[in-house]
Amino acid sequence: MAYGSVLASDKINLEKIDFLLIDPNSFFLDILAQVVGGFGVRSITRCSTAAEARTILAERVIDFILTDANMPDESGYDFIEWVRRHAIEANRFVPAIIVTGHTRISQVARARDCGAHFIIAKPITPKVILERIFWVGRENRMFIESDSYCGLDRRFKTEGPPAGMAGRRAEDLDAAPQDEDDELVSPIVAPKVAL
Repeated sequence: MAYGSVLASDKINLEKIDFLLIDPNSFFLDILAQVVGGFGVRSITRCSTAAEARTILAERVIDFILTDANMPDESGYDFIEWVRRHAIEANRFVPAIIVTGHTRISQVARARDCGAHFIIAKPITPKVILERIFWVGRENRMFIESDSYCGLDRRFKTEGPPAGMAGRRAEDLDAAPQDEDDELVSPIVAPKVAL
């Protein structure tokens, strides 16, 4: 089973989750709202620009963001980076997925580097979105805040190089934690999404 796959035995209640959907295309925004509403979500806020979304994030706590990568006023990547650094404290750790028409490796890396949880390619399917929601609910990656990055720990494993092997780069960590390295970043335990 792939990590994040939805099983028939899985149970999820998204009734009380507040979703923020951002897309400049009203037709696609309707599709996203129908998909998320089909999961039982009752609170769906729609925005067509990042500026509208910033206003919403300043007014209330949001539980999940789905944003398009290409908006007229700001890219979804820049928007998520803003959320991670400048949104009110309660919204800085919100799970965020970027939706795009193209998933070149450079865009996947950009989504990772802006602090997004995932990037999903259009055309979307309800199954893929639900799998990503489950994955976010199950994962336990910490948030990292440094001068150059604020977001999820980009490593899925923190084991360092295999035993007896030298790291590939000079800055690779040993398997044992190092106090000096711990001073470079400040891990933050993000609140879990109640699914």
